[in-house]
Parts: sequence; C-alpha cells; structure tokens
Amino acid sequence: MTRFLLLAFTTFLITLSVKGADSLTVKNNDVVILALKVIKPITIDGKLDEEVWQNGGGFENFIQRDPIEGAVASEKTSLKLAFDEDALYLGVKMYDSSPDSILARLSRRDEWVNSDHITLYLDPYNDKRSGYFFTLNAAGTLIDGVLFNDSWDDESWDGVWEGKISVDDEGWCAEMRIPFSQMRFNQTDTMVWGVNFRRKIARKNEWDFLVFIPKTESGFVSHFASLTGFDNISSSSQFEIIPYVTTRAEYIQFDDGDPFNDGSKYTPGAGADFRMGVGSNLTLNATVNPDFGQVEIDPAVINLSDVETFFNEKRPFFIEGFSTFNFGYGGARSYWGFNWGSPDFLYSRRIGRPPQGSAPDADYVDYPNGTHILAAGKLTGKLDDNWNIGTIHNVTKREYARISKDDIQSDAEVEPLAYYGVLRFQKEFNEGRNGIGGISTATLRNFKDGRLRDEINKEAFSFGMDGWTFFDESKTWVLAGWAGVSHLTGNQKRITDLQQDSRHYFQRPDASHVSVDSNKTSLTGYAGRFHINKQKGNFFVNTAFGFITPAFDVNDLGFMWRADKLNWHAGAGYEWTDPTDVYRYSNLGAAIFQNYDFGGHKTWEGIFHFGFMEFANYYIADWNAAYYTETFNNTRTRGGPLTINPPGYQTSIWLASDSRKDWEIGVGAGTFQTSPSYDWFVELGFDWRPFPNLLFSINPKFSRVFEYAQYIDTFDDPLAANTYGKRYVFGELDQKTLSASIRLNWTFTPQLSLQLYLQPLISSGNYNNFKELESPGTYDFIKYGENGSTFDPETNTADPDGNGPAEEIEISNPDFNFRSLRGNAVLRWEYLPGSVIYFVWTQTRSEEEEIGEFQFNKSMSRLFAAEPDNIFMVKVTYWINF
Repeated sequence: MTRFLLLAFTTFLITLSVKGADSLTVKNNDVVILALKVIKPITIDGKLDEEVWQNGGGFENFIQRDPIEGAVASEKTSLKLAFDEDALYLGVKMYDSSPDSILARLSRRDEWVNSDHITLYLDPYNDKRSGYFFTLNAAGTLIDGVLFNDSWDDESWDGVWEGKISVDDEGWCAEMRIPFSQMRFNQTDTMVWGVNFRRKIARKNEWDFLVFIPKTESGFVSHFASLTGFDNISSSSQFEIIPYVTTRAEYIQFDDGDPFNDGSKYTPGAGADFRMGVGSNLTLNATVNPDFGQVEIDPAVINLSDVETFFNEKRPFFIEGFSTFNFGYGGARSYWGFNWGSPDFLYSRRIGRPPQGSAPDADYVDYPNGTHILAAGKLTGKLDDNWNIGTIHNVTKREYARISKDDIQSDAEVEPLAYYGVLRFQKEFNEGRNGIGGISTATLRNFKDGRLRDEINKEAFSFGMDGWTFFDESKTWVLAGWAGVSHLTGNQKRITDLQQDSRHYFQRPDASHVSVDSNKTSLTGYAGRFHINKQKGNFFVNTAFGFITPAFDVNDLGFMWRADKLNWHAGAGYEWTDPTDVYRYSNLGAAIFQNYDFGGHKTWEGIFHFGFMEFANYYIADWNAAYYTETFNNTRTRGGPLTINPPGYQTSIWLASDSRKDWEIGVGAGTFQTSPSYDWFVELGFDWRPFPNLLFSINPKFSRVFEYAQYIDTFDDPLAANTYGKRYVFGELDQKTLSASIRLNWTFTPQLSLQLYLQPLISSGNYNNFKELESPGTYDFIKYGENGSTFDPETNTADPDGNGPAEEIEISNPDFNFRSLRGNAVLRWEYLPGSVIYFVWTQTRSEEEEIGEFQFNKSMSRLFAAEPDNIFMVKVTYWINF
C-alpha cells in the first residue's frame, strides 16, 4: 500500500509542476516615504483640513492584489505621514467614483467585517520580520495587532491610539494618531522603518497595496518600503497604570442543607495592571491582584475520548503579545500536520486553572472554581536589534476546599502554592533568512498536604530549541524545525500514575518498548519536528517529520494529547492566482502520511486531498477527502493491547455565498467511514446584517456517530488469558448531537457595543451489543449473549462464559441524554481611550438523564424548564499614562 501511495503522490507532483515561471514581481518596495514634521497641532477628526495634509505630495501608486493581481488600483488613494515629538500621524484620502456605495459596516473594536478600510503597516525595528498594523474602517472601527514571522499577524495586542473618518462626495478620509509610546523600536539618530499600506474596496472585493507583493511570493514584512524623516524621536519611558474595580454576583443551584452555598454569592474586587517601557525596546507588564476572569464563556462539549479538550485562551493579560512565545513556528509560513498533535510548551490556561487535587470524602464540598493568581509579570521586546525575548512569571495561591462531614467543617488543600515561569528567546540573521531560538519553562509547587503529592507533579521543566534557514536568497525553500526535552518529578505513586495516564499508557501488555517502573520518581522525554517547504511560486511543497518519545510530557505548563509517536508527511499543491471566467482563485493539493509508535507499529496511514475555489461571483467551495489503510490502534483499549483500525475514508465540503452581501449563507457536510463504524454531519451558517451596525448569525449543526467499538471499561479476570488477564469491554454507540452557535453583535458607536451569545446543545448516546475484545492485534469481539456468554439487559450484567468459572461483569448504564444552554451578554463601553466598562451577564443551564433516545421536543422543553445559574459582573478600568 505504501508503494501505491508514493506512486500516486509522485504522479500528482509531476502533473502540478508542468507550469511556466511566474511573471509578477514585488513592486514599489524601493519607494522611500518621507514623514513630515508637524508644525501646527493636528486634530483627529477625519477631515484632513490641517495644513500638513493640504500641501500636496501624497503617495498614490497603489496596485491591486485582488481581483486583478498586478493591475493599477481602480480608485485613487492619496496618503501622507507626519510626526511630532509624541506621535506618528496618517492622513488618507480614498477617492471613490461611487461614494454612495462605500461599504461602511460598524463593529466593535478588533472585529473584522467585510467593509472598506485602510491599514497602516509598520516595521519599527526594520528587521524585515515583525511590526504592527493599524486599521480604520469606513465606519470608524479600530483594529490593531502585531506582525511576526514575516507573514503572520496577531490581533491580541491592543494599543491606545486614535482614528477618525469622514465621508464626502469624493469618497472618504481617514486620520490616525499613533503615539510612539505604544511601539517598541531602536532609538537612533537616524530612523529608518519599514512601511506598507493596504486599502480594501469591499463592494469590488478589491485589495490595493502601496507595496504590491504577488500571492506566489514568499514573505510580507520583508518587502516593505522605507519610512524616513523622523529623526531623534523617542518612545519615552511609557508608564501606564490601569486600575480596576469589579463586583460579581452569582445565583446558582444548591443542595438543601449545604452550609457553603445558599444560592447566592457576592464578590467585590480591585487591582491594577501596569505597563512600562524599559528603554525603547522592551515592555514590562505586571499585575497586582489580577482579575483573570473570562468575559466570554467556553462552549459546551461532549467528550467521550480519553484525552483533554483544548480551549482557547481568552484572558487579555495572556493573549496580548502571545506571538512572542510561539515556539517551533518560524521561517516557514505553513505547518501541516496529519494526526500529529504538536505539543505546546506554553498553554497559559494552566495558570489559574481549576485546582487539580481531590477533596476528602465529605457530605458537602465547596470546591474553588479556579486558582487565584497572586502576582504576574511579563517582559517582551528586543535586545541588540535581532534578539526577541519574552518572559512570564506567575505565582498562584494555595487553594483550599471547604468540606463538611457529619456537621463538622474543615479545610482541605486542593492546589499547592505554585510558581510558573517561561523564558522565550529568538535571534534572526541575514534579514530573516536564518533564525535560532529557544524556550524554557518551569513549574514549582510547594505542598502542605502530603495527600496531594500522590496526585500532582512536584516539579516540571521543559527546554526546546527552534530555528530555520532558507536555502536561497529568494526565500523559496526553507528548512525549519524544533527539538525539546521535558523532565518531571514527583513521588513514586505520582510518577507511576503518570506513566499509566492517557498520554502515555506504559502499561500496555503487548508493548515491548515501554513498561511501568513503580520505583521512578522522575520522567524525562524528548520531542521534535522538522519541515522542508517550498513556499514561493504557484507550486508549493510541504513535508515534515516529527517524533514524541513515550515519556515526553509538557502538560504542567503546556498542552499535548499523545506521546509515543513518529509522524511524517509529504505534501504538495498548486495555486491558480490569475482570474478566469469561472474562478478568481483556486488551489489543489495532496499529501501522504504515516504514524508509528516507538514499538514499530504503524498507527495511521493514508492519502489526503484538499481544494479551494473562489468563483467569479465570489462564492467559495472548500473541500477535502482522504483514504486510510488498515493500521494498528494503541489507545482504543486505554492501556490494554493493540487493536486494528479498519481501512476507511473521509470527505467534507463547505460552500458559502458572497460575503459582500447583507446576508451570507454557508452549507457544509462531511462523513468519516471505517466500516462498520461511521459518522456524518451537516451544518449551516447564516449571517444577516439588516443594518451596517447590526449582525445576527446562527450556525446550527447536526451530527450522528455510530461507533462499533466504543470503550466502556476494563475488568480484571485471571481467566481471560487471551487478553492478558483483563476483559476490555466495548459497546456499540449510536450518538446524535444537535447544537447551534447564535450571536448578535450590535455596535452603537466604535466605543460602545453589545454582544449576545447563545449555545444550545442536545446530545444523546444509546449503547447496545456489549462485547469484549477477543484477542489482541485484531478487530474481533465476543458479543455478550453469544458463543456461550450471557447478558441480562435489565441489569446490564454479562457473564463471559455462562455457567463457567468466570465472574459476572456489571456494566453501569452508559446511556446518556445531555442538554445544555449556555449564553452571555457583554456590554462594552470604552468611555475614554484605553478605559473600559464591562457589564456581563452569563447564564448556564444543563440537565442529564440515563436514556439514549434523541428526543428533541422533550429535551428542549426540559432544557428551558431547568433551573439556571446566573452570574452578573461589572468591571471598570481606567487608563492612566505618564
């Protein structure tokens, strides 16, 4: 089968590679833009009536990237940059032959909508790889972020700057004021920055750039024009304080007699965040008594697997500037993975998460929802021009659960005092053609209750190195990669349990390369991944090899799903960037891939195809398909012997209408088949904008999963000789899930917005045909009630050998019908630049029964009748700048 996949993939490469050389090149990157010195004050009102804007001499040579790549912009744009000792100013006049057709859609800050806009890109270090962007759309919405890795961006950074617009019969104007204190740069007598501009004309789907970079070119920041003229400026010492006060009221469900919960709880709070410039290159963020609560709730999920669900970080302190801590992603612009699951050395949700320790047996327990962060600090920026550095330090509080047993109350430690530290560094050479970096993390815990030593690691360390090198001056081919090590310590019981958890499964009885060592007090592992990519031109190549040794583990401060993995893929594709009568853009690609464990067992193999097309009418189609061969499965029995993955296939497609319209519809469907198991889904996306400042969206989805061998439990039985003295019990699961994501975004002004979010979810799971694994290394099962075994459906009791000596197995009823409704409302008012008031209401309600039938009407009525948990919060911040 492997030879067939290689032959098919090679044929695909040869077919795609028959194409002439690219004709489009970068234009206007040799332009030098001179910033003008401001003599008279500029009022930011979007009217461009100041003298500095009226003197002519603006830059106008914009070039289309879409829809006609390389053509002159269809509408004239004229811009100027100016400065004083405190700030950089941008004035832009965007002429429009149909000013009444300008698409001006208002949204809250940092939310992209399909609207006319202007973007200023800056590379203050002139390092050709990083920078900032500032966007102002035709309705006055502000969006900003940082640039990194030459072509990537991160919108989590929020600067304090001003932008205003005005509309007239010639088009629209934009005016920005960006304080130098908000940016980091090298302070020299003669300043040279990188600069670029982008204008979007939404009704035409037109994207115009001052520095035009073809779609088949590599890089973005590295092609910027030069910005000069502002000498002897300073970012100042930049010292900001953002004090805050909060109040939180909780009205939640409680049990009668619970001494800790009467259904209501009121929590006031206060603290402050600090931000200070350290020289002109570094920024220090610190916080005292931080408020790390989330404004937006996490979605409800049904997780029947043995691995953790990944949730995105939503707390501003951690997401702002997080790109500094990206590890293993440099040089290459695309990192594919096929059943790889790349480890994250830093997963900031570990900091302040719910306590990990168990509470002693009790009648009532008041368990903390999260771990309090006593203090946190973050330092980011550059040293010596090309050294990017970032470090985070956090101390979390020792947390206690209040317990009551036999009317006696006491406290029990459930989370130790802990320190979390991260250091990230990276150096770039030769204008970003080479780079090397590293990351180091440390987790240190101090226990008072020895009981927790059996449940939580005492110490955890990790270290990694990453880097890249381009093989040619044109940055067409790149080698990028990383390698790392992890080291954990704890007592013998803790490390023994760690070896047997779902990330490792050292106890697998037929594994020759791993085994449980109950005397160990530490665990050390290694991991790495290396890519060779072609990323310039229409024809692209993406290849990778990665490994995660069985003992590697970064989950104390990072995130990973599985260890014990060898993974590789080889992929390629072609993109068509010249519009035709049928499409405006299209790409096709394919890849072959394999996974092995360190015992030499092939655990995944297949061939994958993907494609995308934007049609001439701006509708899109996005699809993929894959075929999988028969392989081994080393996790289905959850620490037991190998089984087989039957061969199968998958396919999915997503179709969407023109996003320029006031309404947009998307339809998707897909299936995954590994007979006799299968799953399929259908989903709908609908966005409606009845007014330019109001967006309603609903995304319902229905899925059905039939799993022929869903794991239930493992039972010890010395008579089960074929399966190493254990019986691995499975059932046939028929699961149906209906969910929806419903949002209403109402933006009253660029500073005042209301967001409503609602997620209903109904999921049922019906189990039947209980069975046990017949023999290792197969997909064969013994169904209870057949071949001499018996099964009582009234009690879910199975007897593997009927009247024989084997003990009966009692299977708890795994059927479920879960109903959940989660939602929140957030009113955000930026009453002054950088100062915000939040009003938040969160409601959750859920109910679960041990029935497997999908009953929509009953579930919905029961769901809305269920008693809710309500949380109300008000938070007021005030930005002070010195």
